[in-house]
Amino acid sequence: MHDDPLQPHSHENNSEPPSADAGIVVTTPDGKQQMFTVGELRKLPQSGLPAYTIATDHGVHGPYRLGGVALLDLVHAVLSAETGWSQIEVISGDGFGNRIWAHELQQPTAHGPILLCLTSDGQPLSRAHGLVRLIVPSETDNALRQIKWVRSILIA
Repeated sequence: MHDDPLQPHSHENNSEPPSADAGIVVTTPDGKQQMFTVGELRKLPQSGLPAYTIATDHGVHGPYRLGGVALLDLVHAVLSAETGWSQIEVISGDGFGNRIWAHELQQPTAHGPILLCLTSDGQPLSRAHGLVRLIVPSETDNALRQIKWVRSILIA
């Protein structure tokens, strides 16, 4: 039996990246799939945000600048404006996941956009840092919504 990667909301730190492949499969509400490489993600509009990392097991790191594709910009790149959707599931290569609700993306906050992070301080993320990483800047729960090694995105 396969556990739901979105429940329970906890995660054991994985010291080894699951794969050197950074391809992401995006599935739209009609079931169609589209593969994005890091290079293809870099061709989409880019966003950035200032960041600190605060974690109980790592302490505080930063400040630094994260860059990448706002998750809402990816949605706009793969869906027509008329397509309805209510949530996005983002799943990592090691099976950890997060659910993002449409209202979280469509209502801007002072924290900045939810980001598919590709760079830190202008440098590409390493395999150890996630290659493509989901950043939810408003999160306050010890990085449990941040996804390393993003492999699939399901828009529903």
